[in-house]
Amino acid sequence: MAVEENVIELKELSKVYRLYERNSDRLKEALHLGRKQRHTDHRALDKVSFSIKSGETVGIIGTNGSGKSTVLKLITGVLTPTSGTVTVNGRISALLELGAGFNYEYTGIENIYLNGTMTGFSKQEIDERLEDILKFADIGDFVNQPVKTYSSGMFVRLAFALAINIDPEILIVDEALSVGDVFFQAKCYHKFEEFKEQGKTILFVSHDMSSIAKYCDRVILLDKGRMLGEGAPRKMLDIYKQVLVGQYDGDPTAVDEAFEKGSTLEYGSRKAHIDEIFVTDEKGERIQAVMKGSRCTVYMRVSILQDLQAPIFALSFKDVRGTEICGTNTMFEKTFLDPCRAGEKKEISFSQQIDLQGGEYLLSFGVTGYEGEDFTVYHRLYDALKLTVVSEKNTVGFYDMNSAVEVRDI
Repeated sequence: MAVEENVIELKELSKVYRLYERNSDRLKEALHLGRKQRHTDHRALDKVSFSIKSGETVGIIGTNGSGKSTVLKLITGVLTPTSGTVTVNGRISALLELGAGFNYEYTGIENIYLNGTMTGFSKQEIDERLEDILKFADIGDFVNQPVKTYSSGMFVRLAFALAINIDPEILIVDEALSVGDVFFQAKCYHKFEEFKEQGKTILFVSHDMSSIAKYCDRVILLDKGRMLGEGAPRKMLDIYKQVLVGQYDGDPTAVDEAFEKGSTLEYGSRKAHIDEIFVTDEKGERIQAVMKGSRCTVYMRVSILQDLQAPIFALSFKDVRGTEICGTNTMFEKTFLDPCRAGEKKEISFSQQIDLQGGEYLLSFGVTGYEGEDFTVYHRLYDALKLTVVSEKNTVGFYDMNSAVEVRDI
């Protein structure tokens, strides 16, 4: 489906909450008892503007309290903005607080018709969708019992089945794809992919960076109610990782330049420095390509510039889309948990058999650690090396299971 007109548009959108220390202060202010202001303003969202076009899949990322859920609730009409405007063109199905409109005294069937009617469907339209809803929920005869008798799992399954099967033009998802057991989650993701293939507009909020990189055409990054930027998933995820460790200075120039040139993004406090990185084959020769199924070793050479209590040395592999494929570090492997002194130099090697599918991969490196309870980055290099995996046989997914397959008559 071709990208067309804006179906969601936010202009200078803000949401401010009044916070009171005591309930009595709220009452006194409401009754105008005295001139003293008894509340403080909490700006959950501050002049956020963006638009989403028909057929786009757009992700919203940010730390807890960044305003992600507030944006979704304003778009769906659950909340009213303090200032600014929201324009939506199209029927929305929102997976926010699953089952928020359910009546616990009603049966599952009665709640399906109640919620369907509230969404704007006629009884006939709900009748036509009922079989699909019940099949997706798969809760059996419990659908004829009051919702108050459901387990939390059954409740979520019915709520999700109802939300996903009303044929929306715009699907809004807030961390809802992680509900239920593994089989139900797989079914939810399959439906999500089906919507994307149909060219529906999807707004997707998740802490799962792999899902953001896999599904989204564009990503919007929020922080403390403000919009830090929007752009390609890989670029915005790189900025987000800096935000997570408190080392983003608000200037996206370095990220822009690294992204546009396909070059390395680096940051950190520089209490340590990664001096050299390279890969060798089984003979010790430096390489840029490796045969699938063979062994290789990835090296990083590091200068310790200040005393460090217990530095962690890390390596990760990403595909060209930015999806984290695999990785490890010296803490996970329990190979090095010692302090380091300023002036020391360390060589860290990661040796492994490469069972990744044929293709190009980007290697990232890091020296991190804990100072007290605070996690800190001393030096990070994102997308610092490219490694090509040459394969004569590719299988499904990211890596080869090396299955021993046999077919015989029985």
